[in-house]
Amino acid sequence: MSSRPNKTDRTDARGIAEMMRLGHYRSVHVKSKASQLLRTTLIARKKFVDHMLAIEDTIRGLMKVHGLKLGAVHRSRFAARVETLLADAPDLRMAIGPLLEARNMMRKHKALMDRQLSQMARKDHVCKRLMTVSGVGPLVSLSFKATIDDPNRFKDSKAVAAHLGLTPRVYQSGEIDRSGNISKCGDKLMRHALYEAANSHMRISKKWSTLRVWGIKLAKRIGSRKACVAVARKLAIIMHRMWVEETDFRFGKPPVTQPT
Repeated sequence: MSSRPNKTDRTDARGIAEMMRLGHYRSVHVKSKASQLLRTTLIARKKFVDHMLAIEDTIRGLMKVHGLKLGAVHRSRFAARVETLLADAPDLRMAIGPLLEARNMMRKHKALMDRQLSQMARKDHVCKRLMTVSGVGPLVSLSFKATIDDPNRFKDSKAVAAHLGLTPRVYQSGEIDRSGNISKCGDKLMRHALYEAANSHMRISKKWSTLRVWGIKLAKRIGSRKACVAVARKLAIIMHRMWVEETDFRFGKPPVTQPT
């Protein structure tokens, strides 16, 4: 049987080559092995945590059926609270005990995984620089590094926000020209991480920064959720510039109040 390409194959190859020459196909960045391994670890951690939280919700739901409500309890006290309630309902231990044991074991492994990732981030000069931003911790910095991989592949830092789906969709038709919700294209995990970092920067961090003041003012006008998205978009741009220029985060200086 002949292995020579037939006429149809040669025609298809010429067609693809012509479309590439005209720019219909663009090159795709292939991430480094290190970034792929790091991203695999971060995704595995996310799935691991999701399953742990699902077990906690299952325990809550099963105990609630029998009138045992855990209420608002910190995760560090979750197991102790369950054990206290099971002391008054020993018949439930056969059902709840294995779930609680699995949950506790998963929590220990999560703590170990977080410790290892934190050590990894603190040894990496890029992550250490990114973590100078209030709200950006080891997980966010590692996620950003694994997602971007090579900062020089973006000619403009604003393209990073678009790459992560944090820029608004634009609707244009005739006389209509308006912006809608963010596109949500690209890496969902990184987008969520930047949103959490933005939320922490605005609500948890007490250190003054120009970005935080801008976000708080924006929240009063358009709402906290939309403001967090806007701050996340700015964070993506700022973190990319920090990486390219090898600079730490600039908090800015608060305005000097004039004495009355």
